[in-house]
Parts: sequence; C-alpha cells; structure tokens
Amino acid sequence: MAHRWYSIQTYAGSERSVKAAIENIIAENNLQDVITEVIVPTEDVIEVKNGKKKITERSLYSGYVFANMDLSIELQHRIQSLPRVAGFIGESNKPTPLSDNDIAVILDRVTNRSAPKPKVFFDNGEMVRIVDGPFANFTGTVDEYDLEHGTLKLNVSIFGRSTPVDISYTQVEKII
Repeated sequence: MAHRWYSIQTYAGSERSVKAAIENIIAENNLQDVITEVIVPTEDVIEVKNGKKKITERSLYSGYVFANMDLSIELQHRIQSLPRVAGFIGESNKPTPLSDNDIAVILDRVTNRSAPKPKVFFDNGEMVRIVDGPFANFTGTVDEYDLEHGTLKLNVSIFGRSTPVDISYTQVEKII
C-alpha cells in the first residue's frame, strides 16, 4: 500500500464535520488500513468577550483537512461526495499528494503547538481605549506590541503629558 498525505478542500468552517464524516467512513467500512490518519491542524487564540479572557481553537488552514491514505478512485469519489467537501487538491481532477516537506511543516505545527495568540493584533500608532486597570477610560497610542508576552507599550496623555504605560492587550480595545 502506498500511503500518501492528501489535502481535501472543504467549505470554510466545516473542517471538523468533514473530518468526522471521513472517520465515520473509516469505521463503517473497516478502512483503518486504507486511511490511517485524518487531521485538522488548529491553534489556540485568546479572545476577550465582555471583559473575560477566553481561549478558543481556530483552524490553521481554513478550508482544509489532511488525510494519510492509500487513495483509490472509489475512495476519492466517496470522500468527494461528502457534504461540505469541495474536492481534493490537485491538477485536472487528479488528487496530488503533498510533498514530504509540506506535510512535515504541517505535522510540526500540530505537534509543537505554540502558546495561545491574541485574536486581535495592534499596529504601531493605532489608537486604543484602556478598559481595565488603573488607567481605565484613558486613550493611548500603541508604541510597541510584544506578541510573545502579550503586552502593549502605550503613550497615554495624563494631565496633559505623554506618559509611557506597559499594559496587557486584554485591557484595551481598538477605537473604531
């Protein structure tokens, strides 16, 4: 058997349901030897809703499911006929297996998950409102954004003077 990794294109947001449907095909048809692994690479992101920090999971490759399988024409048609599946990635309706390099990068991101990242990013010079802490209700300009530590360096006008303030990005909101 020639097991290779293939990329299956799905409708965005349907990756988990397509993975479950493929796993259902494996169980119902006893295809554990044909399809050995199905993955949806995800990462953790930090969201702030109603002042509360919440860690959620988001797909790293939106609209894609990866499967290690010995692909036959029959299996290809069965997977492509699943709801929310657009098809396999390849040329002229022929699925192309992923290169060893490409799948190594994807599997590395799955096994070596990084720390949760903020869902919101800040640019230098952007105006933000502080919503929590001793500087609540002040506005400031982003001077520096430290993604690794999750902090912002802001220039806040206090009593008419520009004052540098280090603050967690969860304590601010963007001014629209």
